[in-house]
Amino acid sequence: MASFAKIGLNSKVIQVVSVHNNELKDSNGVEQENIGIQFLESTTGWSLWKQTSYNTYAGEHKLGGTPLRKNHASIGMTYDENRDAFIPKKLYNSWTLNETTCRWDPPVAYPNDGQPYEWNEENQQWEVIDNSW
Repeated sequence: MASFAKIGLNSKVIQVVSVHNNELKDSNGVEQENIGIQFLESTTGWSLWKQTSYNTYAGEHKLGGTPLRKNHASIGMTYDENRDAFIPKKLYNSWTLNETTCRWDPPVAYPNDGQPYEWNEENQQWEVIDNSW
């Protein structure tokens, strides 16, 4: 199955759908994104679709294949045409966009000590999550 993101106002992803791979094949049996888009246009009436890969995260393909558009699309993400990438919503003002991964990076790296943390924007630091409840 192939995945496609429906792009709405302000380049926001408003839906992600699956399309059978047979709907993408040209006369030589090769999958083509534009054929999948034509199929979706004809069946939904919506004209702006971009293919996305379930196996792509932070610019890498989980199975060693070719990554597609930096991240698998999900509702609320933005499609950036200049980067040809799906970018998640920015959660904190202090975080900056990583151009390689098209993910948001905190100003302080996440601690690597096995404990669960959450970001404190006010203090600009990671704080241990208390799981003692």
